[in-house]
Amino acid sequence: MRRARWSLLLALFLSCPTYLSAQTAAARRQIAMLEEEWIKSVIRRDAGAFNRLLAPDFVYTEDDRGYNKDQLIKEVTTGSDTVTSGRNEDLMVRVHGNTAIATGWLILIGRGISGPFERRYRYTDTWLKMGARWRVIAAQDYLKP
Repeated sequence: MRRARWSLLLALFLSCPTYLSAQTAAARRQIAMLEEEWIKSVIRRDAGAFNRLLAPDFVYTEDDRGYNKDQLIKEVTTGSDTVTSGRNEDLMVRVHGNTAIATGWLILIGRGISGPFERRYRYTDTWLKMGARWRVIAAQDYLKP
């Protein structure tokens, strides 16, 4: 009986890394899909989508400017730039329990006051799993000159 119990405990212990690895891979896929949703939301100027993606106390920095959730949603949905397409490059997602860090390049193509543009942003997004949903708690972008 004692040997069976130890065998069961050993089996559970050895299977734990496999379970956690699968959980981490699933979280990486979810975050990658949410990063794509971010781009679609910028193109559509979709305030509702940003309300779902961003945590209530979200904070954003871009170069020398800082925004809270409401300020960023207003900027994205009413700003003078019109984004027609976008993509992520070199997306890396690192998962640590209920927190994930996404880094990469965000390329946005569109038209602004000065005419057509293609902008490349180096970004870091911090995601937190809140209940059953991943939400961004902080984001930082740097526009490549």
